[in-house]
Amino acid sequence: MRKYIAEAVGTTLLTLVACGIAVTSGVDLVGTSLAFGLVIVAAAYSIGNVSGCHINPAVSIALLVAGKMTTKECLRYIAAQVVGAFVGSLLLALLLGGFGALGANGLVGNTTVWVALVVEVILTFVFTTTILGVTDKKENGHVTGIVIGLTLVLVHLFGLPFTGTSVNPARSLAPAVLQGGDALCNVWIFILAPIVGAVLAGLFYKYVLKEK
Repeated sequence: MRKYIAEAVGTTLLTLVACGIAVTSGVDLVGTSLAFGLVIVAAAYSIGNVSGCHINPAVSIALLVAGKMTTKECLRYIAAQVVGAFVGSLLLALLLGGFGALGANGLVGNTTVWVALVVEVILTFVFTTTILGVTDKKENGHVTGIVIGLTLVLVHLFGLPFTGTSVNPARSLAPAVLQGGDALCNVWIFILAPIVGAVLAGLFYKYVLKEK
């Protein structure tokens, strides 16, 4: 139970703080990217020793496919993450005084559905592959949080002009449901694509990267 509570709290903070900065900073590419990365760094060194600090269903799915989690545990992690994301979004709505802008993902500019799907699959693959690789060796323990946080900054720098960068179904689902409108219509992209990217990362690790 400690693990699931930690995951819920971590996802709450990610959704509240990082999405909050994204909303209040407007289109600041670097600031928003750093916000998501720094929240991950903070969470990794605070709850990482309890739950591993997934705070993202895509990470849990990648670990499941890679053989590092059981199905039962993965489902419980995802449930905790989704609950945390909704709590974070509700807190953000309370602070902002409404549900109009909570940092939901969408098709930015001329981005098409297919472009958004490809971008999110690739970025989730990069992010979750990095997590699987850096956590594979115990000697990386002291830098794991920094590496993962910087990788999240990297994928946000690339993805923000296309989709606002999801790579996290829970972080996308909660704001979309509460905002409604176009955000809710497009949320399937930000659930499906990260799952596909995570599955591909898990298979890549299992059959290519993992030392037999």
